[in-house]
Amino acid sequence: MSLLVERSGALASLQDGGRFGFRHLGVSQGGAADWVSQSWANWLLGNPLQAATVEITLGNLTLLAETDSCLALCGADLAATLEGQPIAPGRSFTIRKGQRLRFSTPQLGVRAYLAAPGGFTAPQFLGSCATVRREKLGGLHGDGQPLIEGDRLTYSGAPTSAREMSFERTPPIFTETPLEVVLGAQIGDFSGQSLFDVFNRPWTVDQRADRMGIRLLGPVLRRSRRSMISEGVPLGAIQVPPDGQPIVLLNDRQTIGGYPRLGALTPLAVARLAQCLPGTEVHLKPVGLQAAQREQRLLLAHWQ
Repeated sequence: MSLLVERSGALASLQDGGRFGFRHLGVSQGGAADWVSQSWANWLLGNPLQAATVEITLGNLTLLAETDSCLALCGADLAATLEGQPIAPGRSFTIRKGQRLRFSTPQLGVRAYLAAPGGFTAPQFLGSCATVRREKLGGLHGDGQPLIEGDRLTYSGAPTSAREMSFERTPPIFTETPLEVVLGAQIGDFSGQSLFDVFNRPWTVDQRADRMGIRLLGPVLRRSRRSMISEGVPLGAIQVPPDGQPIVLLNDRQTIGGYPRLGALTPLAVARLAQCLPGTEVHLKPVGLQAAQREQRLLLAHWQ
């Protein structure tokens, strides 16, 4: 079973759960930026939650079905249509041979996730097919490149069950709820005024945003530490460079960094930030480690 890419911008790629256990070698994690939406898309088809999906950023993608199948779509509303009929995210649907699935422009959110039965097929490198363009790893051809016109997406599984999302149980991705931050080791390096501003002033998502990181614009944060030894940086780490404007590191981040960190967003907060268009106003909220871990366990229980 297969889908033919008839049109694609530079922002559609294959992403699975990512690569883990190799950061000491300088290999980025990769994987779905909004891992929550990806998991729901796979769950709808009975796939493993980390099976390979197409991450569609900002739309501009057309796929031609070469066989009859059932697909699932979750995440952002990118004005998807199947033969001209709207396809809302958060559902599975049947596609027939010869039909076209088109993604246009963002209506709500940034990234949509398209899942196929059993997950899309691609070469594995270090246990993952996640596309990391900077490192030229993963993707449909194993070279880290995004999908282009003429690519053929294949899959061989079959849905194991017919499922529907329970919106009462679905974590809130598209809300104005503050993004939760677990405070980091360098929190004491920042001035009292800066710490007040971090959690009591609004931040705006900058246009300088990609799968490596998202810059936030707002009050200038001042810290006493002039330099530090580079150290490992986790997903969601909030680094503050000399200009005082924080950068939240995402899936394709570098493996080490030498800027002081306020802390790190929780995994759910990372997924929510990954769906924010430039210009979106966000707020940050401190949370304790145990509370963040409890939230993560409750989130994972949705798919059990």
